[in-house]
Amino acid sequence: MRPDFRCNCPFTSALDVVGDKWMLVIVKQMLIEGKETFKDFTESEEAIATNILSAKLKLLEEVGIIIKTKRPDNKKTSLYLLTDKGLALTPVLVELATWSDSYLRDIHPAIVNGEAMELLRQDKAAFASALEKTYREKRAALPYLP
Repeated sequence: MRPDFRCNCPFTSALDVVGDKWMLVIVKQMLIEGKETFKDFTESEEAIATNILSAKLKLLEEVGIIIKTKRPDNKKTSLYLLTDKGLALTPVLVELATWSDSYLRDIHPAIVNGEAMELLRQDKAAFASALEKTYREKRAALPYLP
């Protein structure tokens, strides 16, 4: 289920993988909201259909943005975790949030506006670094990763 690349342009190739409606939303849910299981994703406010979620998780795994594993104490539940390649998308998510904060708030005033957004506005690089650090610590604490 590898993506079909339209051309050899690095920008277009990146969009061929993460540029659809759901891919970065799933990465954001994992990085910022701590989503790890299929059930976690289906219960999110974005309301992704289960068939679409399944296909997107498979593609994210195929391209190495996430890994799928099982907990030793629960072989029935799959656990999805960001890889280093997936974590490398953190600055992209931070830039999208910054752009949205600056340019969409006038037409969508309900966009979240709290402490996290204030930290993001003050220092994007530090905000991104803190997100990555927190996620890496969480991932490192899991003794059952492949």
